[in-house]
Amino acid sequence: MSIQGRRGIAVAPHALAAESAVNVLREGGNALEAMIAAAATIAVVYPHMNSIGGDGFWVIHRPGHAPGGIDASGRSARAASRQWYRDQGITERIPFRGGIAALTVAGTISGWGSAQTLSRRTLGGRLPLTRLLEDAIWLGRNGIPVTHSQANTTAAKRGELEDKPGFAARFLPRGKVPEPGSLFFQKELAATLEQIARRGTDDFYRGDLARSMARELQAVGSPLTLADLQAHDAQWVDPLVLRHSQARLHNMVPPSQGLVSLMILGLMDRFEGWKQGPESAAFIHAQVEATKLAFRVRDRHLTDRAFMRMAPESLLRPGAINALAKDYRPDRALPWGQNAQAGDTIWMGVIDSSGLAVSFIQSIYHEFGSGVVLPSSGVNWQNRGCSFSLDPAHVNTLEPGKKPFHTLNPAMAQRRDGATMVYGTMGGDGQPQTQATLFHRVTVFGDSPQQAISRPRWLLGRTWGQANDSLKLESRFDPAVTQALRAMGHEVETIGAWDEGVGHAGMLVRLPNGVLQGGFDPRSDGSVVAF
Repeated sequence: MSIQGRRGIAVAPHALAAESAVNVLREGGNALEAMIAAAATIAVVYPHMNSIGGDGFWVIHRPGHAPGGIDASGRSARAASRQWYRDQGITERIPFRGGIAALTVAGTISGWGSAQTLSRRTLGGRLPLTRLLEDAIWLGRNGIPVTHSQANTTAAKRGELEDKPGFAARFLPRGKVPEPGSLFFQKELAATLEQIARRGTDDFYRGDLARSMARELQAVGSPLTLADLQAHDAQWVDPLVLRHSQARLHNMVPPSQGLVSLMILGLMDRFEGWKQGPESAAFIHAQVEATKLAFRVRDRHLTDRAFMRMAPESLLRPGAINALAKDYRPDRALPWGQNAQAGDTIWMGVIDSSGLAVSFIQSIYHEFGSGVVLPSSGVNWQNRGCSFSLDPAHVNTLEPGKKPFHTLNPAMAQRRDGATMVYGTMGGDGQPQTQATLFHRVTVFGDSPQQAISRPRWLLGRTWGQANDSLKLESRFDPAVTQALRAMGHEVETIGAWDEGVGHAGMLVRLPNGVLQGGFDPRSDGSVVAF
């Protein structure tokens, strides 16, 4: 049963973040202000999934206006060249962990600042950062209850991370993996958030905080410098648009893989014979095949927009999608290569009483990012730059001052019936797949948001914690579905009944009559809160 409300609604993969958002709405704040509060809180209460040392993307819908977006992703250091890595003895691939993996600016805080500026200039937003970051600061200082997800992930990743600078001091209190239900303190991070609240988000890039972080990044072997932080700003962007038979769909421009998510939906709109049910083999097969076709485009073209050879919008034109759809076979699986993108993330959504809707995603890439925790600020730095290739011929090859390809993509739909939807998930390759699943289950099959999320899901490829690229189905699927997919040529693997590997999804809908509905993922520690 979906949660419903009238005056405001929020969804997050941790209940305390959703509460932070709705408390701001109750005090008269708007959806942008509420999302800043949720973003700060989630960085504290889900520290294995995200951090203020990562990147973020926003897609924003204001009734009566064209949707807008904020690209709060960071560029690679000016010193980070392929030659720089060769000088370090690294020629094959950039390591996932350590200071050498912390090579891109953390952009998410700049996105908070841009959202607050937009709120004040166009929406009359008045709540100060000291209020919006209040919950996060309190929880960092006074302790969060450790979730099973945090405990299990810490235990699983301890071996590869405990020798990384600052990791053990932050994430292994008294040298141990924190127990579920115990209190976990992040006093340095709380002090950093308090400083940002007092001095503004710009302090992260051009103030005392920036100078401190730059010194400590250099000390652990990162190529980032103060000049790299000072050169960063979030960018206002126009989201990509796909005109679908059921909705006008929006997602983030590259370096995000929002293009891929839209392309999957465009392909499905052209395929026939898959509407047999929200858990049917025909539906799964069609979407898996659309995913493979869209990933061909991703792996050939997607990178920093400034380095792309084709305009992203051109890849969504009807002719481009029609040409791709010709390779679809309704009864046979296409080959699938070993090209998966891992990663973990958080997605959150907020809709306020005016209909202002925000789809937001924030990440440090792999679990715990680079594993580097800066001692003075308590900031866990991302490793998004390790997705760069050191092959000069690769579309995502490393260049100084370049944004890496991002799996992150926040989705939004303006349905033909007048409803607005925001939805998304964490999980590398799983993000565009789960987005398409949720959209179709609600729009085509008539599910409520909660039903769409709670049904068993699947994943082609890898996400966080996964080791191979098979088609993975939760064990709650009918065995006949698995058999039918294998008969079509899919390499199928059964995973847990409520497996975190398929992601932590969420969805909010504002119906034409103003009713707000939401669903959260039982695989997470999240909730939907409405009033």
